[in-house]
Amino acid sequence: MDIVLHLGAHRAGSTTFQTYLRGADAPLAGQGVGFWGPWRTRNGLFHGLMAPPADPVAARRATGRVRLAVAASARRELPLLLVTDEDMLGSPRACLRARRLYPQAGQRLARVAEAFGPVRRAVLQIRSPEMWWASALAFLVGRGLPLPDVAQIDALAAREQSWRPVIADIAAALPGTELLVTPFERFAARPDRLLMHAAGLRFAPPLPSGGIWEHRGPDLARLRALLAERGAAAAALPEGEGRWMPFSPGQAARLRETYADDLFWLRAGADGLARLTEDPEPGQGRINWPPAPRERGQDDDSQDGRLAQSR
Repeated sequence: MDIVLHLGAHRAGSTTFQTYLRGADAPLAGQGVGFWGPWRTRNGLFHGLMAPPADPVAARRATGRVRLAVAASARRELPLLLVTDEDMLGSPRACLRARRLYPQAGQRLARVAEAFGPVRRAVLQIRSPEMWWASALAFLVGRGLPLPDVAQIDALAAREQSWRPVIADIAAALPGTELLVTPFERFAARPDRLLMHAAGLRFAPPLPSGGIWEHRGPDLARLRALLAERGAAAAALPEGEGRWMPFSPGQAARLRETYADDLFWLRAGADGLARLTEDPEPGQGRINWPPAPRERGQDDDSQDGRLAQSR
């Protein structure tokens, strides 16, 4: 049985992908594809597996649980098991504390690899960092964190927000595993095509009518309402509606340039660490990137793809 790990990342279409998989459960089973999502991995299966190894007994028990579950799937004679959980990489809160993308990805995935054994393929979906951080910050504020101040935003923008170290850490933690990288800007609206690339399928179950768009981050109006409910001032938010963009146009441009460098490196072969797949379907569903410079606080949905189908 081949094992494929869909690593996310957060705020890069993972929940949309997982929702699509759940809706396609029966046809996927007919193609010999089993899958685990957060509804299983976060229901005790991964408990203690990726946390710092302060409790070796808990870590051993978690490894044992995963091995038993993998063995049970193998006994069903499934050709492929797809495991999707973006928490394998880390968490947005940990990224914010470190002020960079997934600082503990390598350590966490090394423990995942120990539990699963040989992994055929790992899939990472990346996103332009100014949009990733804007979405992650809106999500965290919606979960109770205070609005970041100007100094915090400047610190995030001043630090190189590259996906290259994350990819290198994943490759080191999963030696012998093919690492496939897909851009959010190309695949967010096409979870079906992402599945085909991830699982090596010739065809995938169709999207539901109207597409899928799950776990959308709160927009400016929603953020104001959430802050008001908590009795917090929303004066730091810009006026207007739509997406909250915390970075200035200059900061956003620098972060986009880092992303362009990452994509160039990936197109050039990523030093043999990863393979980039950019086009979900040649000539269809493309989203223009990079976006044109915009004013702080303007709605960027049309540029990040006003993803009529998905996010």
